[in-house]
Amino acid sequence: MDNGYEKEQFTTISFKASVAKKFRVFSKKMKASNSMTLLMMLDFFEANNVSPKESIGPTVHTLENLIKKRVSAVIAILRDMEKSQTRPTVAMMQSLFQEVEPKNKPLLVEKKGSEEKSKVRFREKKNRDNEL
Repeated sequence: MDNGYEKEQFTTISFKASVAKKFRVFSKKMKASNSMTLLMMLDFFEANNVSPKESIGPTVHTLENLIKKRVSAVIAILRDMEKSQTRPTVAMMQSLFQEVEPKNKPLLVEKKGSEEKSKVRFREKKNRDNEL
């Protein structure tokens, strides 16, 4: 039964036989009663401001193309974010958490030129008093 419309009376509307047959087939596809199918159709037309006299074919296609363009733009933005933000951040995080063995470097490095210098670094200063 039709929810919310159980207590309402039925009224008759005259349709051509071919139209009534086509409508009944459509109602079965919608899995609703004839009254509920007609009500859904009327609600659709009113909610979308569509007239049965208008053709919505081109507008549906233009909306579809617009949605496809927007989805493509969102995909491009996400790819750019992945390249510029996510991948470098992941690389930095991986480098931080990788276990790196410290390289064995000598702590004190001996200069090569130090051997050529004389081994005596300090000399006693002669007093002038001792010379006299």
